[in-house]
Amino acid sequence: MTGGGRPLDWLSSYQTEWLRFDIVAGLTTAAVVVPKAMAYATVAGLPLQIGLYTAFVPMIIYAVLGTSRPLSVSTTTTIAILTGAELGAVAPDGDPAALLEATALLTLMVGALLVAASALRLGFVANFISEPVLIGFKAGIGVVIIVDQIPKVLGIHFDKGSFLHNVQEIALGLSRISMITLAVGIGTIALLSVIERLRPRWPAPLIAVAGAIACVGLLGLETQGVELVGAIPSGLPEFRIPDFALAEQLWAGALGIALMSFTETIAAGRAFARSDEPPARPNVELLATGLANAGGALLGSMPAGGGTSQTAVNRLTGARSQIAGLVTAIATLVTMFLLAPYIALMPQATLAGVVIVYSVGLIKPEDFRNIRQIRRTEFRWAGAAFLGVMLLGTLKGILVAIILSVIGLAQQTANPPVYLIGRKRGTDVFRALTNEHTDDETFPGLALVRMEGRLYFLNAEIAAEKIRALLADHEPKPRVIVLDMSRVFDLEDSAPKMLIEAERRQSDAGVSLWLTGLNPDVETVIRRSPLGERLGKERILHNLTAAVAKFQAG
Repeated sequence: MTGGGRPLDWLSSYQTEWLRFDIVAGLTTAAVVVPKAMAYATVAGLPLQIGLYTAFVPMIIYAVLGTSRPLSVSTTTTIAILTGAELGAVAPDGDPAALLEATALLTLMVGALLVAASALRLGFVANFISEPVLIGFKAGIGVVIIVDQIPKVLGIHFDKGSFLHNVQEIALGLSRISMITLAVGIGTIALLSVIERLRPRWPAPLIAVAGAIACVGLLGLETQGVELVGAIPSGLPEFRIPDFALAEQLWAGALGIALMSFTETIAAGRAFARSDEPPARPNVELLATGLANAGGALLGSMPAGGGTSQTAVNRLTGARSQIAGLVTAIATLVTMFLLAPYIALMPQATLAGVVIVYSVGLIKPEDFRNIRQIRRTEFRWAGAAFLGVMLLGTLKGILVAIILSVIGLAQQTANPPVYLIGRKRGTDVFRALTNEHTDDETFPGLALVRMEGRLYFLNAEIAAEKIRALLADHEPKPRVIVLDMSRVFDLEDSAPKMLIEAERRQSDAGVSLWLTGLNPDVETVIRRSPLGERLGKERILHNLTAAVAKFQAG
């Protein structure tokens, strides 16, 4: 992430020569954002104009308050599908008035949660979901969105349901395909794919949408069965009053959307930050995205966050500051006033094609392969998150992702590294005894054992068992055991109790236990416990060098 430490800090350091770069970048980004925002509104089951409002109001608020110079804030595929799932639950009949009231409340709640998280200094939550789990979750979201859009490309209709239900209905509906609609959808997908590959800086969505609208006007595609998006309101959005009666039903979904909004915002900002730009403060980002959502809620927008692809366009086309985001918002405003009649001629299959192309980017098989090569356990987490989204739904998929991340963290912390170490010959460097370091010094009668990480109730006994296993195979049997704790940064109450038991057991066997490398906090805990009294000053040493010297001195 980039920017200053506080809102509007960026303005004081703005350089006038940046303006032309920001204008070009903002206009180019608008050409990408506007079609995609409308497409994502349809993913959420909302009217197209909601997408425009989301690319307008939150974009302005974030540009003023946010700290990332290139970040472009509207909505994303992930946020859209999560929003659609929540709205479908509270307004299953699709009543427009009920949908808009629920959207206003949901977006306001997302904003309020983000602002509250900022006040509570919860910026660290950005790293709460592990990367493998997030990869699996996003890939699952991508598949769900693609399946959701395929009927529009095929020109078939059915009542939407679960992922498996939709797949089944698509298969049953293949005999009812509208070939002209299919041609429009495939043409859109092919055009977008070619432009993205050969001319990645071109505004591919704008070109595809403009081309499709031109074909409708010239060929009269609507008379041949191609469904159009239809008329949308022009002008500024109306003030919306949320329906607070739905708060109990929407709070869990709002929490999930808020978490995903912030996670994506942080990830997009970090991905396109430059090393010469000031670092961000995540809690300021929470405040900026929270107020962007809260302000947008009252003027008709859906939940918003930083988008990776549109931020990439913004940065690659020269954005120097948040002024580029303001330019994008102004371009969206012009679209709302002047281009609404033309947007009404856009085929639904074209919008679906736009969504499909950019949803495919969420599915990255190479990331799964890389995870599998490094750690099979984390590959299984990614796979479980991937399947969880598709089989359990998006909100439950988020819960699966969070639970898997917590389990993964617990597994890692519950199995602390414990190993024997030796001294590199001719130096004071101590390192793990491995087949690569067969010449390292060891000392008959002395066992050097190193522990790492935080020792607490969940892993203290496991660490003790590892130490016992190492010493059982140690030859010759040691007279002194030195526990190097230089890499133990914290001790919970269970850890000193484990060490007391270990000291008693070794003492009964005629073996002396020494400790080295304690940081001040850990040493305070040890000395205040009964273990400190048993060891005394003489068996708590500064470092391994001192311990070896003391042992050799006899």
